[in-house]
Amino acid sequence: MSGETYEVFAVRYGYMDRRASENFLGGCACDGPMPIDYFVWVVRSAARTVVVDTGFGPAEGVRRGRSVLNSVGTGLAVLGVDPARVDDVLLTHLHYDHAGNLGLFPRARFHLQERELQFVVGRYMADPTTASAYAAEEIVDAVRLVHAGRVRFPAEDEELFPGLSVHLVGGHTGGTQVVRVATARGPLVLASDAVHFYANLARRHVFAVTHDPDHLLEMYDRRLPALVDDPADIVPGHDPLVLARYPAARADLEGDVALLSAGRLAPTADVGVPA
Repeated sequence: MSGETYEVFAVRYGYMDRRASENFLGGCACDGPMPIDYFVWVVRSAARTVVVDTGFGPAEGVRRGRSVLNSVGTGLAVLGVDPARVDDVLLTHLHYDHAGNLGLFPRARFHLQERELQFVVGRYMADPTTASAYAAEEIVDAVRLVHAGRVRFPAEDEELFPGLSVHLVGGHTGGTQVVRVATARGPLVLASDAVHFYANLARRHVFAVTHDPDHLLEMYDRRLPALVDDPADIVPGHDPLVLARYPAARADLEGDVALLSAGRLAPTADVGVPA
């Protein structure tokens, strides 16, 4: 990757209480509390600020029984990011919790894999289970943005900006992409829903909502580790442990915003799966 480096922030805006047995495809013998956190991410250098994913809004949270701690706009504002001034948003995929709030970014260009858009308007949406992870109005919003000339479809592997690239991995959905970011301490990968929890990688057991589990396991074995120097720098998309493994962006943001580019805190073998 080129010489430009970034600060990377994980911004927690919501959560959901779940059982461990609900979080793995086919269930698991483990049980006990294993909640899900909801994040958006900010990638910032001296030259640019890029937002990765746009979360869901309060109404969608209520409809789905998710708890909203802060609006996404409020979460970004604590980092000095005004959504109305953001020029580039990367959408890892179009599930309801990653592609809501598109209207918060009135001047942004959205970077989305073409395969994901094809997936969400094609035959797979005839399956109610697959379709249930999407919000139809948000898909319509995304299509409108395409017609407005505000969606860019990157290549399967493309450096969008110096030091910031996207990589199509699929598996979770038809067109899920991950984001590789150069930091001062080396590359890290925002895996989004390709990896929900650290436990997915440690146990080689994918999340319960997965379009192509065999393909995703191949990504775990080869593709994702090849993008980083240390597999510990693959950052899962929903794990509360992210906020424990990385320092807070500021003292007053403990438990809300983590600074991923600062380096991990004391290493731990805990992957958050109750016995």
